[in-house]
Amino acid sequence: MIRRTILEWEAIRYGDAADEIPANAADRIAAVAAASPLAGRGGGGVLEHGRKALRARGVVGVIAADGTVLEILPKIDIPGVEGDHATGSIRRRLVHMLAVALDLKIDAGQVTALDWQRETLLEILIRLFSEKLVDAVRQGMPRRYVEHADDLPALRGRLNVTRQFTTLAVEPSRLACRYDALTPDIALNRIMKAAVMRLSRVARTTDNLRRLRELAFAYADIADVPVPALRWDDVVLDRTNGRWRELLNLARLLLGERFQTTSAGGGDGFSLLFEMNVLFEEYVARVLKRALADTDLRVVSQGGRLYCLETEDRRQVFQTRPDILIKRGGAVLQVIDTKWKRIVARIDDPKRGVSQADVYQMMAYGRLYQCGKLTLLYPHHREAGCDEGLIGEYAVNSSDDCLELFSVDVARGDDIGARLARACLMDAKV
Repeated sequence: MIRRTILEWEAIRYGDAADEIPANAADRIAAVAAASPLAGRGGGGVLEHGRKALRARGVVGVIAADGTVLEILPKIDIPGVEGDHATGSIRRRLVHMLAVALDLKIDAGQVTALDWQRETLLEILIRLFSEKLVDAVRQGMPRRYVEHADDLPALRGRLNVTRQFTTLAVEPSRLACRYDALTPDIALNRIMKAAVMRLSRVARTTDNLRRLRELAFAYADIADVPVPALRWDDVVLDRTNGRWRELLNLARLLLGERFQTTSAGGGDGFSLLFEMNVLFEEYVARVLKRALADTDLRVVSQGGRLYCLETEDRRQVFQTRPDILIKRGGAVLQVIDTKWKRIVARIDDPKRGVSQADVYQMMAYGRLYQCGKLTLLYPHHREAGCDEGLIGEYAVNSSDDCLELFSVDVARGDDIGARLARACLMDAKV
């Protein structure tokens, strides 16, 4: 088994050298990456397949094909930690971001420091899911009353009069019955079984495989349903089975479009990938919503949806969707656009590396949403040249509006909501 871990935008060389992966392994990994929906039209949105190396882009996760596993982690600075310890800390922070962004309650504390260092992101997620599912099954598998129709020698439930006096008119020894029976073969358990069966094919660690075998035995009497045919809308969560909500969310992640299985180059492969720009935006929006839950401020993510232009026949075109709007009542107090980019403070660059297109976009937001407080939010890193928080502030010409550059240190999970609220909303009376 060949296993390598790199950071986003880093490259891994292939060839015959000791520190390289074989060229055929690189070809298989690149083929699986190109089959992902995140790869884009040209197929290079996840990995750039160069002449001598594979280069990761702004997508993180795990790609596997025929005995080769490539893990891509986000560039998150962990102060004072190097090597495997830093890699483990980055995995922990990535799982935390996923848990917040996807509304998952994951107790990552049960995973030891050594496991964070030696297991891939996928194995960590499989472990968290399988351990949680084992505990839930031990407390009792959910059941529901499901209506059945059957021809029985004795009456059970209600008589189906129409069928009895038509189809069974010549067979009076059988009664057309309709009755409710308590069964575990319901949509929720079918989803759990589908997740167990899929993960059983991709898990590698002994402990994960053991737990998944135990779960497969527990779900042996549940119907096998292909993933595309699963009836998610039929799942009913109430006070009797509410503890399954987080497992359902985890199963949705592990069975969803982020997790792709494919056949590439004659072999099977799979990928579990996340676009860091999208993940960072969802993470920040969720954290801010929690931090401001007890205030009169409201956080709206991917909202607004105002149009920039209007045609001669009054049709509106070019709809906008700001990442985050901070509102009080109907008024927009602040527009926040998240950017998973590294900007560096340089004396000879008053723009601080900020994209001109990003500035144009924020100017349009300010005009459309009549908001004078515009914020570009970046991940903090050690080369930013300043502490977490305000990086730069610019006045918008001929107005009282301002564009601010902020950074947030995602490596520090403690009180990140309060830190974000203090930094980004210091002018608002929270």
